[in-house]
Amino acid sequence: MHASLVKSAGDAVPLFAVTSQSWEAWAQARPKRDQAWLNSVGFSGKEGQLARLPTAAGALAGAILGLGKARDPLALAAFSESLPEGTYALAELPPQIDSDRAVLGWLLGTYVFSRYREQERAHPRLVLPRHTDGDELTRIAEAVFHARDLINTPANDMGPEELAEAAAAIAQRHGADISVLTGDDLLAQNYPLVHAVGRGADRAPRLIDMRWGDRRGPKVTLVGKGVCFDSGGLDLKPSSGMLTMKKDMGGAAVVLAAARMVMGAGLDLQLRVLIPAVENAVSGRAYRPGDVLASRKGLSIEVGNTDAEGRLVLADALAEADGEAPDLLIDVATLTGAARAATGMEVPPFFTDDEDLARDLMRLGAQVHDPLWRLPLWRGYEATISSPIADLNNNPDYNLAGAVTAALFLNRFVECAKSWVHFDIPAWIDRPRPGRPRGGEANAARALYALLKARYGDGARVASKRRTKPARHKM
Repeated sequence: MHASLVKSAGDAVPLFAVTSQSWEAWAQARPKRDQAWLNSVGFSGKEGQLARLPTAAGALAGAILGLGKARDPLALAAFSESLPEGTYALAELPPQIDSDRAVLGWLLGTYVFSRYREQERAHPRLVLPRHTDGDELTRIAEAVFHARDLINTPANDMGPEELAEAAAAIAQRHGADISVLTGDDLLAQNYPLVHAVGRGADRAPRLIDMRWGDRRGPKVTLVGKGVCFDSGGLDLKPSSGMLTMKKDMGGAAVVLAAARMVMGAGLDLQLRVLIPAVENAVSGRAYRPGDVLASRKGLSIEVGNTDAEGRLVLADALAEADGEAPDLLIDVATLTGAARAATGMEVPPFFTDDEDLARDLMRLGAQVHDPLWRLPLWRGYEATISSPIADLNNNPDYNLAGAVTAALFLNRFVECAKSWVHFDIPAWIDRPRPGRPRGGEANAARALYALLKARYGDGARVASKRRTKPARHKM
């Protein structure tokens, strides 16, 4: 269980949360001293207001958080972000905030990226409410934190090799098998697109391949874009466009987070994780606009723009994944600015032809407060990814619907999977909110875990009993 959670404490400070509509009725039931204090500090229950209630001697008697209209499901992160060290307990919450949601918010509020700067504040502790699974919520929060750490780590410390090492550490922890193809071995094993995109960098490209679970179970394969830094290649980005490009491996971080949750919970499935890990750099070896590249699937691709590299590396990984005809094939990528223009940074879009899968994702994303939105895989735009000299062009001949045309490009490499879904995520928070500081974010990881748990969780076994043999590493 997370260090900020405790099972019991006799002297815990009570925590209250109220909406702007309910706070006055709540205050009238409080001692006159509390009412006077709240009036003196101007408390009105508006979103984000946090007031500390003093005892007569000036000690901390409690804390109250305003929720406004209670539209932020993770608002209680403000408690763990702001309160001093000590032990607290949830005393009274509005009906919209159940204990699981409250504890998850608390946990997310404890996140700090401290790799390069020491943490200055000891976090408070929360008494775990009855009938709340602290281990499950800790598993989810720690997987999200790990993804955030990977994304927030700058490219000088998070290149293809370091990303492979992070995946190997997860494999070791959960008894998964992992292999990594590196450099020219990618050509020998027929991953020409991964090699082409990554060959321009001093750091060799890699394909990370992790397997876990019962080989008789349903096959679920996660593919994550692992572009550890994207300069744009020879179609160089402006400097402003490169400032957050350490996050271009956010898809890889998300699938690793989802895999951690799945393996930690011991879900009854056969899991595979594929991550093409590259740096898109500028050098004499970099691939060029106008080049025609081979792909693992056998389709030829004309390079219309070297800054559309993500779909290239994903194409080879998807072709490999599709060859096993998985029951569910999921890819996650920071793929297009068009997706950000369409739905912003807080509601990443997804694309699928599977109506049942789409309904489940929308429902479960809302249920676990990891918002998603479906965009159409509109076949009318197929012609925009054609080329006069190759099977495909990676730069659509159309300046609209860029997220849709990128999804259509990827879909050309999926034929055998029983179901496929593509997520185009930002992997970044640009407007800080409680529990979501500015920086890397594991968009869709919790929703994916909720989906897989709903579909394959009924026969889940305790993770520690699932497998006992050690992981095999081929780096």
